[in-house]
Amino acid sequence: MPRYPEIEPYDHGMLDVGDGNRVYWETSGNPHGKPALVLHGGPGSSAGPNLRRYFDPAAYRIVLLDQRGAGRSLPPASDPATDMSVNTTAHLMADLERLRAHLGIERWLVWGVSWGSALGLRYAQTHPGVVSELVLTAVTTGSDAEVALLTRGLGSVFPEAHARFLAGLPAGERDGDPAAAYNRLLESPDPEVRERAALAWTDWETAMIPAPPGSVERFRDPVFRLGFARTVTHYWGNGHFLGEGEGEGEGEGEGEGGGGGDDQGVVLRDAHLLKGIPGTLVQGSLDFGNLLGIVWRLHHAWPDSELVIVDEGGHDTGAAGDDALVAATDRYARRG
Repeated sequence: MPRYPEIEPYDHGMLDVGDGNRVYWETSGNPHGKPALVLHGGPGSSAGPNLRRYFDPAAYRIVLLDQRGAGRSLPPASDPATDMSVNTTAHLMADLERLRAHLGIERWLVWGVSWGSALGLRYAQTHPGVVSELVLTAVTTGSDAEVALLTRGLGSVFPEAHARFLAGLPAGERDGDPAAAYNRLLESPDPEVRERAALAWTDWETAMIPAPPGSVERFRDPVFRLGFARTVTHYWGNGHFLGEGEGEGEGEGEGEGGGGGDDQGVVLRDAHLLKGIPGTLVQGSLDFGNLLGIVWRLHHAWPDSELVIVDEGGHDTGAAGDDALVAATDRYARRG
């Protein structure tokens, strides 16, 4: 079924989460309905109003937030003075717990897209008692293998765009980790260096991940472009802060290391921790992330999940994917 009509929030605010950060949040739908948390992608994107439309507003209390440094949250990642050392996966999960407490919610369904799916999975693994269900689309897990695919592996698929992407790096850094190298450029004190790096990064993003026109349009805004590129390279260049130091089943460590030292990554390794949490994975058959088989492996390691493959869908699954996502939230609304 199609998405629900547009609605407006009935409440919103800025939550002080510490470290000088204030996170934008909003609630819409039924104040007494089933709580649902929406996690946007990126990292570094924002929670747009269309994300509210995946939920029946009569049945759900819909909670959206802009993650640290993104969207309406402050300070913005686009400001070079913003401290990114306090923007990690562990910090974001702690923010979710602060927001849950602030809103007086005991448990909530977690809905995530792209990076939001990886964050939602790790949040459910480390805080299973507060997640009632998971609905995830354009599924990623934040593994090193996925980053390597997107920054190097797809170079043979888009050779011209990838050559331009690597040409934006200093000659001595073109054989290393492109995400980490671009992040160093985006932390440069020189604004022209930062601007060139942000443009090169987002040009590669739009080349390798075909997206709806509105998604491409946002990269034309130099402020958004800089904040987005700085945030995504910060995460991709640091293993999404999902290192072994976090520990299995724990979520409070900073996890400043890499992605766990193996191809499957921490989130897939710990898929067994999702036992008992029902979930729906909606994935486009042409999403390049499928080349690694991670979504299939996640589904088979998580018996409580269902996998919906959208034929001819990419990272954006289109109308057919929207139908599947709405069908999932409608079904989970009946679980109470």
